[in-house]
Amino acid sequence: MKNYTFIDYATQAYIAVVALLILCFHNDTVSGWPWLLGANAAWMVLVHLLVQAYARHPSSRLLNFFRHFYPVILYTPFYVETGLLNRMFFKDYLDPTIAQWEQQLWGCQPSVLFMHKLPWLALSEVLYAAYFSYYAIIVGIGIALFVRSREQFFHYVSVVSFVFYVCYLIYIVLPVIGTPVFFHDAGGYELPPAIQQLAVTDTYPASVQSGIFFRLMSWLYRVFEPPGAAFPSSHVVVTLCTLYFSFRYLRPIRYVHLVIAVLLCLATVYCRYHFVVDVLAGMVTAAVLVPTGNWLYFKYQQRDLGKS
Repeated sequence: MKNYTFIDYATQAYIAVVALLILCFHNDTVSGWPWLLGANAAWMVLVHLLVQAYARHPSSRLLNFFRHFYPVILYTPFYVETGLLNRMFFKDYLDPTIAQWEQQLWGCQPSVLFMHKLPWLALSEVLYAAYFSYYAIIVGIGIALFVRSREQFFHYVSVVSFVFYVCYLIYIVLPVIGTPVFFHDAGGYELPPAIQQLAVTDTYPASVQSGIFFRLMSWLYRVFEPPGAAFPSSHVVVTLCTLYFSFRYLRPIRYVHLVIAVLLCLATVYCRYHFVVDVLAGMVTAAVLVPTGNWLYFKYQQRDLGKS
């Protein structure tokens, strides 16, 4: 379409696919599905109007801001929507299957035992802080690139958004809550007794619970986290994607970023948000999606918004 760039095509394609899934596969787990269908139609119209409005008025600062940042604004509503749609294909969550894979691979549940064996406040705070840094990394790398080069920033937002969209589609099709299911912290979902007994404990050490970052992440997950978005770990996938851009454009910080990324991958298991399988799947997904998104960006990008 006229004035569209890669990210516009990717965003509109994602919305269209989700709308088609709702229309064709909604069931009794999707309450108010016509409203969700209407909301996705509205997003498509709004994105198109924004693209065309900016093309007509490129000097507008307000339109310039939304033209560059609208995909970031959509991450949260799209993510929340996955929790409303993720039992269209499987009526129940797939955590029992993932837990069995863990047991077969490792002979235990590493995401339970890691903290159980090392219940040290200093270690837990470092790892919870690393897990929280995910949000700061996405925004921080984006701001640094926005200041440095609009062209580099748009490259970053385009690829990161593509990665998010594919992960969201996976969450809609394959609902996995993650390790919180062992700790009765999954929105009322309970594991079958035979799977629950694989865990050596269903509580958190008191020493860990006193930490500031433990409390902060507990609040964030209680308020904002939809169920069923654990496989693959988007924390791992997107963090590795942002790391690619540090090595490409922000080389002075690349090794600091690398250390944080390693700690974050460890934190996904230690902090009991993900099975190890989720993390490994996240690494494989990043290895596929980041170069794919990069290739698609350069193949289909039509105009440089940084020079508009």
